[in-house]
Order: sequence, then structure tokens, then C-alpha cells
Amino acid sequence: MSLRVNYARQSPEGLKAMQALEHYLNNCELDRGLLDLVRTRVSQLNGCAMCLDLHVREAQMHGITAEKLFLLDAWRETPWYSARERAALEWAEVVTNIQVGHAPDAAFDHARAEFNDKELVDLTMAINSMNSWNRLGIAFRAAPLGKDGIAAAAVPQGAQPADVVES
Repeated sequence: MSLRVNYARQSPEGLKAMQALEHYLNNCELDRGLLDLVRTRVSQLNGCAMCLDLHVREAQMHGITAEKLFLLDAWRETPWYSARERAALEWAEVVTNIQVGHAPDAAFDHARAEFNDKELVDLTMAINSMNSWNRLGIAFRAAPLGKDGIAAAAVPQGAQPADVVES
């Protein structure tokens, strides 16, 4: 699969705006490991290989255990997630799949029990942002970067690795 459009090159100001939101989110009050779990779960739901590759690696760097990552798709059936993580994952699923149930009150109540209003807004911004990155990655066929940070399949013929899009 090859990169359809290098969106970073075609819309650098748009990408800069998205990166500014990521900078804010990475420095807000929410735990970085929690954000990594949420970003990974949203990417699982959307099927974005590039983002899954990136956020699983980041989650590992931020101390998320292999057990949590291996069973993230079945988080409801394992004892390894805290109440706060469960609320965040449930909220991530309902916001990502907003067309199903339109963010039911029960999911909101679970999230509200674990997060204050500012944290809940920041969490929702993180979910929205991840959905945007996923849609860019999927629509333009951005390939996983791998452990070396280079997506061989996404490097157009004659391009240099620096031309590969990173989120």
C-alpha cells in the first residue's frame, strides 16, 4: 500500500494546528498512560494501522503493561484496568461510535464519576483528535512507521524517509 497524498506536505498549517492540540493534550492533567490507552483503543476501533503502531509503542514507553495492551480489545472482561481507565475506554468507544446511541447517559455518568469537567472535556478532545488522525491515516493510506520510525511501504518511489508522514 502506498501513501495516496502526503497530507503533511500538502497542508502544513492544518497539520500544525492538529499538532498544537496534541501538545496541549500531552501536557494537560490527564495521565499520559491513560491517553495512550485511549488513543490505542480508538485506533483499534477505526482500524488505523499507522496510529496503532505508534500509540502501542508510546503506551509501552509510558509504562502501560503488555497485558493491558494485548487485551485492550476485551478490556471489559479483564481485571487489569482501573475504574478510571474503564470509564475512559467506555467514553472513547461511545464518542468514536457516536452514531450508535449518541453518547448514552450511562456512559457519560461512568465518565463523570471518574473525571472532573475539565478532564472530561480534555478526554473528549483527545478522543476527537485521535479520530481525526485515524481518518487522515486511513484515507491517505499512511503505513505504520515500525520500530525504526520508517514506513517502507509508504515511501513513494524516489522519496527519502524524511518525506514519510508522522503524527
